[in-house]
Amino acid sequence: MKRILLLLIATLFILIACNSTQNRKSFDDKPKLESDTIRIANDEIEYEVLIFDPGFSSWFNSNAKPRNYYSQSFLESRNRIWVIEWNRRTMLSSQYNPNLYEMSINYEQSIDYGYEVNYMLYNYLVYFQLKNNQRLGGFTPRI
Repeated sequence: MKRILLLLIATLFILIACNSTQNRKSFDDKPKLESDTIRIANDEIEYEVLIFDPGFSSWFNSNAKPRNYYSQSFLESRNRIWVIEWNRRTMLSSQYNPNLYEMSINYEQSIDYGYEVNYMLYNYLVYFQLKNNQRLGGFTPRI
């Protein structure tokens, strides 16, 4: 009787384990960046960002989470906070290194830039903070 009970429990465990692997969230593969000039664009709203940073491509390819790992609302909330701080530091060039914050980022909260723009901007801002030992807001950048 004990053997039958153990066999039933083992079978039930295997069935549950097999079903749980089918319910895992799948992520699209992240793009591979091959150039030091990165173009982030949403052609529907005619928005484009160009990143000229020689280390970003290799960092992105080895560290960035795949697309759809984070929700668009998560990316937007982090980007808003970090861009506000970035732009503040751009205006205060006497307090912050003007070589790090050369240009402001025009990121409007009322515009839906789409997932791709938010995904790439988020990853660049994480990379920037880690590379330059900067903190742009209340959140520690995470990989």
